[in-house]
Amino acid sequence: MIIGVPREVKEEENRVALTPSGVGALVAHGHAVLVEHGAGAGSRLPDARYRDAGATLTDAATVWARADLVLKVKEPQLPEYEHLRPDVILFTYLHLAANPDLTRALVERRVRALAYETLQPDDGSLPLLAPMSEVAGRLAVQAGSWCLQAQNGGRGVLLSGASGVRPAKVVIVGAGIAGTNACQVAVGVGADVSILDIDPAKLRYVHDILGGHVTTVMSNRANLEEEVVAADLVIGSVLIPGARAPRLLPRALVGAMRPGAALVDLSIDQGGSAETSHPTTHAQPTYVEEDVVHYCVTNMPAAVPHTATFALTNATLSYALEIADRGFSAALRGNPALRRAANVLAGHVTHPGVAEAAGVRPTPAEQLLS
Repeated sequence: MIIGVPREVKEEENRVALTPSGVGALVAHGHAVLVEHGAGAGSRLPDARYRDAGATLTDAATVWARADLVLKVKEPQLPEYEHLRPDVILFTYLHLAANPDLTRALVERRVRALAYETLQPDDGSLPLLAPMSEVAGRLAVQAGSWCLQAQNGGRGVLLSGASGVRPAKVVIVGAGIAGTNACQVAVGVGADVSILDIDPAKLRYVHDILGGHVTTVMSNRANLEEEVVAADLVIGSVLIPGARAPRLLPRALVGAMRPGAALVDLSIDQGGSAETSHPTTHAQPTYVEEDVVHYCVTNMPAAVPHTATFALTNATLSYALEIADRGFSAALRGNPALRRAANVLAGHVTHPGVAEAAGVRPTPAEQLLS
């Protein structure tokens, strides 16, 4: 199989879908790898390392035209739509529930589109979302601290406090991987941290690993409102795999937050957890609405591309190898986790969450593969 790795074109996206060692693994299995010139430059991975690993360096048009399997980090951007062609296998983060235009493009061009974020083994975990959620969760506290600085429109509050001064109150909505990692960092810097979730098992886990240095709260409307209005920093990290993120923070609640408080919305890839959230970029990461500083960057891990690229390849490589070694249909028939990664196949939307967001009826992947 020919595997293609184009350079990411999303604004300030410096990650790349495959490391040179990943190229070496695919080549060792007898596959050819095409890498666009400069694809790894943003992650400090020069072309020479890819060439030494066995890749062929070429231009973007050749990568897209010749590859059977295209590995990316972010969803195709509008200039890349022209490269989408029938039956190419696209394996990347797609977040289609928040992007109906891309959903239509993939359906119309009959692309076989697999999403990292919906690949799900029988245990319910999300192994390809986990590494980037871990990175984003840890960055969220760093970003929130920056938002709280006075020159950025914030309250001028230091997360850790100081001698004789109370620490900042950090509220984390959602105790998944991103929320748990944000919680660990916030506790580590000395903030007063509360975390909410609807799953008591997740809250018990967070309480246990942090030795009780965090307040765990069952998420309901009353508790959420009480915590959020008292917060200096709110981190939204709710997730429904493949579906649009629930809007747990209506405008009225955001407006009731402390003037100059900060909101870091990690759910923005899936539409955002606040009614006031809209996507931002690393070049212009924040805006102020309802007197709250919002940070809603859709590709937060791109701020640390070297770390993020290696973490991503560590997770995705085994699945890319399985597709390349066994062939697309055999790999998906034999691996339920990969079948759940299928969002669009043969001109049909296959993932229930994506289908609901697009307003269409899902077609089971099993039916199309047979």
